[in-house]
Amino acid sequence: MNLNLREAILSNISGNSSEQIEATIVDAIQKGEEKMLPGLGVLFELLWQESSEQDKQEMLEALEQSVQNKPQ
Repeated sequence: MNLNLREAILSNISGNSSEQIEATIVDAIQKGEEKMLPGLGVLFELLWQESSEQDKQEMLEALEQSVQNKPQ
């Protein structure tokens, strides 16, 4: 069986409005289920690919701060 997880996720969210995408993200974070992580990863991949170098740098700085401030 050849399952392309990325394509399946993209198929599930194609045509979604920004409100629907936000609901998906919030739901995934609130539930905290490991199985939701690939979907969030695909969304981040899309964001990254469409971002300017300045936007990427801002995301990296925000992620760095978040990781440093996260309690161990």
